[in-house]
Amino acid sequence: QVQLEESGGGLVQAGGSLRLSCAASGRTFSSYAMGWFRRAPGKEYEFLAAVSWSGGITYYADSVKGRFTISRDGPKNTGYLQMNSLKPEDTAVYYCAAGGVFSNATDPYDYWGQGTQVTVSS
Repeated sequence: QVQLEESGGGLVQAGGSLRLSCAASGRTFSSYAMGWFRRAPGKEYEFLAAVSWSGGITYYADSVKGRFTISRDGPKNTGYLQMNSLKPEDTAVYYCAAGGVFSNATDPYDYWGQGTQVTVSS
């Protein structure tokens, strides 16, 4: 089993930046692909970005491409999502996830964090 815990969320003004962290414990995090999702009030989970277990392949949703950067540090068992040029529509609860496959869908991911709130003011 893998346990994930997000941190780094908070309140930021439009145009600002935040870096989210995803700390992993349990089984070796480096053996899993990692994804970031978000869920705004009244909406379903939205895929943001994913990185392969090796870190060699990344994929971004069109809504965040060029603004967000996904990365991971295997020795620290930690994943990151750097978010720049934030917009009010980015306001949501952000989740990290781990799974055995590289995917932009929620179902393939076996492990999820509890989420961290990101609020972008206009």
